[in-house]
Amino acid sequence: MSTQMRAVEVPAAGGDFELVTRDIPEPGRDEVRIRVQACGICHSDALVKFGHWPGVVYPRVPGHEIVGVVDAVGPDAKPWKVGARVGVGWFGGCCFHCDRCRRGDLLHCTNGQIPGMTYDGGYADYLIAPAIAVASVPDDLASAEAAPLLCAGITTFNALRHSGAKAGDVVAVLGVGGLGHLGVQFAAKMGFHTVAIARGADKAQPARDLGAHRYIDSTRGDVAKELQALGGAKVVLATVTNAPAMAATIDGIATGGELIVLGATAEPIAVTPIQLIGASRTVRGWPSGIATDSEDTMRFSALQGVRPQIERFPLERAAEAFERMMSGNARFRVVLETGA
Repeated sequence: MSTQMRAVEVPAAGGDFELVTRDIPEPGRDEVRIRVQACGICHSDALVKFGHWPGVVYPRVPGHEIVGVVDAVGPDAKPWKVGARVGVGWFGGCCFHCDRCRRGDLLHCTNGQIPGMTYDGGYADYLIAPAIAVASVPDDLASAEAAPLLCAGITTFNALRHSGAKAGDVVAVLGVGGLGHLGVQFAAKMGFHTVAIARGADKAQPARDLGAHRYIDSTRGDVAKELQALGGAKVVLATVTNAPAMAATIDGIATGGELIVLGATAEPIAVTPIQLIGASRTVRGWPSGIATDSEDTMRFSALQGVRPQIERFPLERAAEAFERMMSGNARFRVVLETGA
C-alpha cells in the first residue's frame, strides 16, 4: 500500500485550491481513518476558501459531506471496524465536557468540530475523524448520492421531523435548490401537503417532479396570500439565503405555525411583533444533526427513494467543481469522487 495520498488544500485564506501529495495519516485514540470515495461540495466550504470562518488553521483541506470506507481504526474507536461503509457530515465531533455536551446536546457543543474547518476534510483520498462523528451508510445508497445527504439532507430532514407539522399539513419549502430540492422530496415522502416556492415558472415542473403538490412562483403573486388560500402553512422551510423572501412568507403561516430558517445569511429578517403575536407564529433556526441523525436521514432516503440530484467531478478538478457550485447553476449538488 502506498504511504502517500492526494489532497486538495486551501493554502491560505483567499488562496487558490492546490492539489498536493501528503503522507497518509494514522488514526489516534477514538479516531478512524476513512478512505474517501465521495465528498460533496457545500456552499459553506466558501467560508474556509475565503477565510470567513474564525480560527481556521491553514493550509486546510475542505469538505464535510464525506462518504467512504473505514480502513484503519485507532484504540477505543468503537464501534467501527475496518471495511465499514461510513460517512461524516457537518457534525465532526464534540468535547463531551462542556455544559451542552453534559446535558446531552452534542450538536451544540461549545467546542464542536467540523470536518474541513477545524480539521482536514474530505477533499482528499483519506480522512481522519473522531469515532463519534462517523455514521453508517446503507448499502443501497451510492456513495456520490449519499454524500450530500450528510449536510443538505440531514439539515432538511431533521428540521422537518422536529417541526410541529403532521401528515396532511401544509408544508412550504422556500427555494428549490441544493437544500430545497431535498426538502421538497422529504416533505412529500413524510406525507405533508407539499408546496414549493421559487422564482420563475421554469421551476414549476421540476418542483412537481420532486413531489410538490403545488408550486408558487414568487415573482407572479403574493406568496402569503397563496399560502393562506390553502389554509396557511404549518411550516415554511426556508432554504434560501434571501431574508426578504423569508419575510414575504410570514403572513402565509397558519396559526401556531413556524418559519424554520436553514439558509444562512447575515441579512436580518423583517417581521413585526404583531405578525407573530396575533397568530402565535414562531421563527426559529435549525442547524443539522449528529451522526445518528445522519444515519436516520440516509435510512429514510434509502427506504423512500429520496436522492439528491448531483453533478460529479474527479478530485483533481476540485477548483472547477467549487466554481460550478458557487455559480448557482449546478443542478443541484456538486460531488467530488476519488475513484476509490
